[in-house]
Amino acid sequence: MNEITKKLLSTVADWTGSFKGAFSIREDGCGIERRSTENISIEPKTDKPGLDIRVKPNTKGETVSIPACVTHGDVDDLVYNDFYIGHDSDILIVAGCGVHTETGEPARHNGIHRFFLEPGARVKYIEKHVGTGKGAGIKSIDPVTEAHLDEGSLLEMDTSQIGGVDRSTRKTIVTVAAGAKLVIRERLLTEGEQTAATEFKVELNGDGAGADVVSRSVARDRSYQSYVSEIIGNAPCTGHTECDAIIDEDAVVDASPKLSARCADAALIHEAAIGKIAGEQILKLRTLGLTEEEAESKIIEGFLS
Repeated sequence: MNEITKKLLSTVADWTGSFKGAFSIREDGCGIERRSTENISIEPKTDKPGLDIRVKPNTKGETVSIPACVTHGDVDDLVYNDFYIGHDSDILIVAGCGVHTETGEPARHNGIHRFFLEPGARVKYIEKHVGTGKGAGIKSIDPVTEAHLDEGSLLEMDTSQIGGVDRSTRKTIVTVAAGAKLVIRERLLTEGEQTAATEFKVELNGDGAGADVVSRSVARDRSYQSYVSEIIGNAPCTGHTECDAIIDEDAVVDASPKLSARCADAALIHEAAIGKIAGEQILKLRTLGLTEEEAESKIIEGFLS
């Protein structure tokens, strides 16, 4: 792998020279390293770019790392990864992505991930996105996630866009069966002329199904963000969606949470809050010796943590 890939991997996937457990590293549209384990197999698809990741039932405490890196302009990477998670397993999946360009040519990664969780399966999914490089080329990351949660399963998604991405569109569609739970924590930062769009659609289809979807974002300079979330309750269930955004200077944030109760015993809640950093927060930190700029940075860092 090249040096840019190594730097991106350390940022988005906590790479320190190697990965524990099963992994696949993608660089500029090609798989360059891959390893399966006794309980987790990673195999290339035969009909399109991407991987089939299969986790045996009752697999506990293992990690799958599948980072993807674009290291120069004029790359438009598209990959399809499918995860088949066996019943009663409990694993961690790390799927960071970084795009880099030093020229005027665009660099883009589009990862389409599908998850199929069998009954009782538990997955923690971590996804970090970053853009780097001084080139004028547009850096884009456009993830699509589709997940199907069988009875009693759990999917926790922790996604973050930590800077440097000029354009992003995130689409997430999830179906949740009886007794299954979905937890999503999204963190997002846009600056300059960057734009970011988030779309969540969750269907709660079984008795006791639950979803907790929370997005926290900071929009600075002249950037633009849109957030659309929809939770549909088709059974006795609980659902919560929340969007909290800090807005600064000439940035724009649109938030549209939507609920649809199709069962009298569906309990659904939505919240949305958009505003600037409170003056008293900055004043308090300045009394501790921080400059106004340092105080703002500390507040934003804490908000997105």
